[in-house]
Amino acid sequence: MEEYRGNRNATGRMQDAHWALMMEGSKYADRLPIGLEKVIKTVSAETVKKFYRKWYDLHNMAVIAVGDFSDTESVVELIKEHFGHIPSACEPPHVPTFPIPSRDQPCFSCFVESEAAGSAVMISYKMPADELKTVRDYRNLLVESMFLQALNQRFFKISRGKDPPFFSCSAAADPVVLPLKAFIMSSSCKEKGTVKALESMLTEVARVRLHGFSEREISIVRALLMSEIESAYLERDQMQSTNLRDEYLQHFLRNEPVVGIEYEAQLQKTLLPHISATEVSKYSAKLTSLCSCVIKIIEPRASATIDDLKNVVMNITCLEKERSIPPWDEENIPEEIVSTMPNPGNIVQQKEYPNIGATEIFLSNGMRVCYKCTDFLDDQVIFTGFSYGALSELPEREYSSCSMGSTIAGEIGVFGYRPSVLMDILAGKRAEVGTKLGAYMRTFSGDCSPSDLETALQLVYQLFTTNVTPGEEDVKIVMQMAEEAVRAQERDPYTAFANRVKELNYGNSYFFRPIRLRDLKKVDPQRACEYFNKCFRDPSNFTVVVVGNINPSIALPLIQQYLGGIPKPPEPIMNFNRDDLKGLPFKFPTRIVREVVYSPMVEAQCSVQLCFPVELTNGTMVEEIHYVGFLSKLLETRMMQVLRFKHGQIYSAGVSVFLGGNKPSRSGPVRGDISINFSCDPEISSKLVDLALNEILRLQEEGPTDQDVSSILEIEQRAHENGLQENYYWLDRILRSYQSRIYSGDVGSSFEIQDEGRLNVRNSLTPLTAQLALQRILPFPCTKQYTAVILLPASYRFRKLKSFFRLGLSSPGRDTKILVGLASVAVLTFSLWRYWSTNKS
Repeated sequence: MEEYRGNRNATGRMQDAHWALMMEGSKYADRLPIGLEKVIKTVSAETVKKFYRKWYDLHNMAVIAVGDFSDTESVVELIKEHFGHIPSACEPPHVPTFPIPSRDQPCFSCFVESEAAGSAVMISYKMPADELKTVRDYRNLLVESMFLQALNQRFFKISRGKDPPFFSCSAAADPVVLPLKAFIMSSSCKEKGTVKALESMLTEVARVRLHGFSEREISIVRALLMSEIESAYLERDQMQSTNLRDEYLQHFLRNEPVVGIEYEAQLQKTLLPHISATEVSKYSAKLTSLCSCVIKIIEPRASATIDDLKNVVMNITCLEKERSIPPWDEENIPEEIVSTMPNPGNIVQQKEYPNIGATEIFLSNGMRVCYKCTDFLDDQVIFTGFSYGALSELPEREYSSCSMGSTIAGEIGVFGYRPSVLMDILAGKRAEVGTKLGAYMRTFSGDCSPSDLETALQLVYQLFTTNVTPGEEDVKIVMQMAEEAVRAQERDPYTAFANRVKELNYGNSYFFRPIRLRDLKKVDPQRACEYFNKCFRDPSNFTVVVVGNINPSIALPLIQQYLGGIPKPPEPIMNFNRDDLKGLPFKFPTRIVREVVYSPMVEAQCSVQLCFPVELTNGTMVEEIHYVGFLSKLLETRMMQVLRFKHGQIYSAGVSVFLGGNKPSRSGPVRGDISINFSCDPEISSKLVDLALNEILRLQEEGPTDQDVSSILEIEQRAHENGLQENYYWLDRILRSYQSRIYSGDVGSSFEIQDEGRLNVRNSLTPLTAQLALQRILPFPCTKQYTAVILLPASYRFRKLKSFFRLGLSSPGRDTKILVGLASVAVLTFSLWRYWSTNKS
């Protein structure tokens, strides 16, 4: 029931409605896999057992085992041992197939969803799923993939153009039910913009039918696909077990061939050069309004009608017949990212850290770079650069503008080119760089292949040397998108809940306060871009960590050229000492706060957040922070055991930790909170809060069991072992070693102390030490200080009021008079509220 209820939100209702429309006239339109609420509530055990006996038959089953087995034969023997004795039906159960009628005329729908995240358009085309048995089948699949890539590139460029008809738009082809697949185009747009968005989407497909894609567009797509398959080939020996498993799974379920990456890479490399722009463009013939087409718009408030949609289809059809749609206008794309090569910097200092296999260098412009060579993935290099001092240093009056810096600058282009132009420059190269402005740090991060490291470092150079200037049209688009996002949040029932949680836990601090429309009106785009430019201007206060398949003889000259070549300003810019940073202005309540947030909802939803303050004051905190990690996993495990497996009332529970309340200084306490989140039946939400509190109190008073402790130790050890074979794990560990309060110039020593802290906690973790840590880290008893916020439908407020009156009026006397008086006050209050709301609006 909880899984079912979790899907009865705006997204679930929209998906269900679209599914019913696509499958109209077939059995699939009447049932989704989860079934009906009535059936879930009333189904008997015997019915479930019959279903199990009928369908969970060995004829229908496969066991797929993929891993680093030393001996595959022993795995086969284990499978035979555990499955070989299970009896099977003489005949496999008949799996029925249900016909799905096709249409020769488009089907239209205007779906109004008051809680929708925004206005959207969906266009679906049903078509037979292609078989994948021969080389020709594979070639056809490549043609489809190239068509999707080329069309999506056009959609992206339109979304970043002048007065765009949509904020985003994409096309994809997905299997639906055997033997069908669906080609789906979907876009998000501004309110009352669905007709314009639909017109643009249909126009673009018609433009391809009339004029096709250019050879240049297809050469970009070809390079992208070639880059992807080359990366997969290079990492063929390091493929995740889950990826291999899924390939065998599709073979079993859909009879797709398992050919192996070596053959697939060879096949793709052979076929791609011979697939022409003309051939790719012909795919558009499948996407006409006569091909089982479903056109649906989603709006929070009705504005467009079905007649409007029909008129758009008729107009585009007429324009196409008259050949009145002009060809695609291609942009001029520069050949190089960096127009003038920088003068390379020098390495002025170098230090080796054998315990972590890393090398640290200082460049002549002051930038520090630490690199670690790994062989986990042959085609991956990742990096992150950070510097202290960011949004926490701003006065409140500037926060709204400067916190939008990344968003506004990102839409304009932080690497010297508009995003749509940069996309074409980077075609066929795997190099991505992104930026983030946090509370205490500003960071940039990148991911690339070793062969594209130069490109990624060029992007970093451009980031530091580009002066982002907001144009009127750029700002208009960004602010329009931001306003739509805020309006969407305000329609979401969970927004009021999330806002109240932040307001309670963080004392209504401006740093945690949600952005509202009135805040957006105060945003100064010029100031936002000025602040962003300052954040990435001085290389001397940045530390960059690089991890991956690096060849130092190739990488170091590139690092010197592009990172060392970033000019150092005459005077330091945003050069902050970590010990002098301002902490976030917030205060957790000192008492118990239990609140219900009533929010208007289409269907009843309920969410719960239970939160406890955390303040670590124990020395260097290294071990305490590790204890927090272990305890959060213990709490999550116990919440699932009690609320799901014992009482059967939730689907899942999450425990999150926030320890960023104080500035990252080398002294002073670490502040934050631990919160427990779950969704449940609104009727029993308060009871479940009490059950959760009782379980945490029991853990504090009695301690966990030996089994609880061994389980979380095993989970942590498994995650640690997996992490040791991953670049991202090492990147994170080295970054945390630099950012740790124990760091004093030796990253190897800092890493070692953190590692020792983890091992000390692991070796000392017992039911007793876990119990003492729960008492020390959480308020003890936990019932003396916490916040519990419950989201309920607004209708429940009036239900409680009605039941209150019904209960009271059933017994006459003095209480009746009091209740009648209360009722009068309630009516008067409601009348005044309505009057005030009407006049305010």
